[in-house]
Amino acid sequence: MSAPVPVLTDMSYSDAVRDALTIAMTEDDRVFVLGEDIGIYGGAFGVTKGMYEKFGAERIRDTPISELGIVGAAVGAALCGLRPVVEIQFSDFTNQAMDQIVNQAAKIHFMLGGALTVPMVLRAPSGSGTGAAAQHSQSLEAWFAHVPGLKVVLPATAADAKGLLLSAIDDPNPVIVLEHKLLYRTNGPVPEGNIRVPLGEAAVHGDGGDLTIVATGVMVGKALEAAKSLKERGIDVTVVDPRTLVPLDERAILDAVKATGRVLLVQEAPLTGGFASEIAARISGSDAIYSLLAPIKRLCGLDAPIPYAPELERASVPQIDDIISAAIEIVRNS
Repeated sequence: MSAPVPVLTDMSYSDAVRDALTIAMTEDDRVFVLGEDIGIYGGAFGVTKGMYEKFGAERIRDTPISELGIVGAAVGAALCGLRPVVEIQFSDFTNQAMDQIVNQAAKIHFMLGGALTVPMVLRAPSGSGTGAAAQHSQSLEAWFAHVPGLKVVLPATAADAKGLLLSAIDDPNPVIVLEHKLLYRTNGPVPEGNIRVPLGEAAVHGDGGDLTIVATGVMVGKALEAAKSLKERGIDVTVVDPRTLVPLDERAILDAVKATGRVLLVQEAPLTGGFASEIAARISGSDAIYSLLAPIKRLCGLDAPIPYAPELERASVPQIDDIISAAIEIVRNS
């Protein structure tokens, strides 16, 4: 018997996040949200707007301005059987809480021999494009992916923002969910109800035979737009969105690379030490290497702090035209 087709509703990315939080809190009294200005104000990007009135101050908890304290409280609550969802105003501010994230949340399950779990979710706006300058515009996903014990999620669509967050809240492990700021006001079809998107399952768009583009976060939409333009030029592209870096759906990536023989890896984060390098290494260390018709190419942000000036900010990270140019270069030179 086939599964029922979900009813889809068009909603914004931020509304989809709120929908996931509302569903999780309605289903499970252990779930609560804590962070700066998330109550009456509704959060820095309006994600928790209206939730304070619905769930009250006990479950939509405004906190002091102390990321270390916020995450520490969440770790403690998780160890005591609750399921906290932390909102950090900007992902850059996780720097203030790295001891709790890296040395506590990520380690406790292992150090106690599995006796305890830390079912904590940390959500944070990530990336550039809003003129927030160097200290509020970074893409730090590779930092978290490097830490054993943390799961890392980068939703690229409104549907995934909801479905992946529901799965993250269900997970017994600490999960970092990085929501790109530019995506909050984008819209898309979102399944109604409590439908989850599994962690560790990539989304594969198209089945073009000329080139595989593996893109993360906000770059997924740019890659899909580039793919439309490339098709008009006779280049058929498959776009793979890993959706989660940890766990990584390596098989989906390798299968797509084998099918096309060419791969372009696109991320907003700087080139050096970025997660695209990890994907490149996984491809190089697999039998997919024998299918390559051209070297693996990375298209990434510059190794520089994000500037404030709009023109310089755009020039610091890949744009649609950059993806098109890189794709044409790979296909025509191989």
